[in-house]
Amino acid sequence: MKIKTQRVSIDYALQTPPYQKGKLKKPSFFWNTLIRLLSAPTMWKSKFTCTKKNMDKAKGPCLILMNHSCFVDMKILSRIFYPKRYFIVGTTDSLVGKRWLMKQIGILPTQKFVADATLPRDITRALRDLKTSVVIYPEAGYSFDGRTTVLPQSLGALVKKAGVPLVTVITDGAFLRQPLYNNLRIRKTKLSAEVECLLTPDEATNKTAQEINAMIAEKFSFNAFQAQAQRKIEITDPDRAEGLHRVLYRCPACGREGEMLGEGETLSCRACGKSYRMDTYGNLCANEGETEFSSVPAWFDYQRDCVRQEIERGEYELDVPVEISVLSDCKALYQIGKGRLVHNANGFVLTAEDGRELFTQSPLASYCLNADFNWYEIGDVIGLGSQKRLFYCFPQTPKDVVTKARLATEELYKKLKSELKK
Repeated sequence: MKIKTQRVSIDYALQTPPYQKGKLKKPSFFWNTLIRLLSAPTMWKSKFTCTKKNMDKAKGPCLILMNHSCFVDMKILSRIFYPKRYFIVGTTDSLVGKRWLMKQIGILPTQKFVADATLPRDITRALRDLKTSVVIYPEAGYSFDGRTTVLPQSLGALVKKAGVPLVTVITDGAFLRQPLYNNLRIRKTKLSAEVECLLTPDEATNKTAQEINAMIAEKFSFNAFQAQAQRKIEITDPDRAEGLHRVLYRCPACGREGEMLGEGETLSCRACGKSYRMDTYGNLCANEGETEFSSVPAWFDYQRDCVRQEIERGEYELDVPVEISVLSDCKALYQIGKGRLVHNANGFVLTAEDGRELFTQSPLASYCLNADFNWYEIGDVIGLGSQKRLFYCFPQTPKDVVTKARLATEELYKKLKSELKK
């Protein structure tokens, strides 16, 4: 999937007005039906199954929370809820070149990891005025390592304010089918989902926002690689480790970063030569010597610990050349040329090639980072911005830095929040 791009000057991109959402309209039944029909082959090939709990309590419009695993999510939604119509909270980049279509489908546009005061209002209007359910992917970003990404603490308050049943959709097999790091390769796996009415409006009223957050967090606790190994789910794709270096960027043997390379079924370090094979059950094993980490999540946690230690020592810093694109009016993704992105304990600073400071972001501005791999087939990306405009930064370095930047954003936020509480 690609996105419409346009090469423009910096001044042109910075002067374009922000996208105006316009009036909220109920999603089209025609497009809802078409998506259902187009989804059928995928659901049939993946032998999709669905279990439902307490759904007799889900009367009328609902607030639906779904884990975000891969691009098949929308097809799963259609399979579960058709003919019920629903809005989907999505990112503004999905509107580029197809704004009319996305409005027909029911996309409620917002920015990833950017405070949006208008979104709760839009959700309330959809639920109360249009009597239409709303789907939210609370993780916002796709999972890198097959586990839950950080959930926003505002969910509990939103559930209480919504005043409708809370329904959760937890998919199984979707991450294994198309992990983000794997260059969008589609593998043969079975798909399933568990759908549950977690809370009725009365039950939500009798709970605190913190209690609701805890219930949601427990529901969204999953580990795709662990499930694969335990249940012996076999992925025979010969290129199952392709692109894995995007997630596992640090060699546990020599400690070098950005030297890993995932090709075929092997992840190897170009610095020290050590290599690991990913078996058909998702386990990692060193071809020679010690296997430091036999699972992707364990290796990922090791990297997080390393980033945390760098931050504690005051040594963390990302400083890379980038290609910069700007999104504002959703008519196109405006490519404005080269620049530089710096990230450290003071947050992010993005400058253009002429030295102009384009954007700064405090470490407390967001609990997570908009980071993606092979975004719209352009490249790995770090996204920053405000409600007015977004800056998409494509690192121009042979080293993989996107995952580390996301980990550092999360750890810096937690560190500063903890210090403020003290």
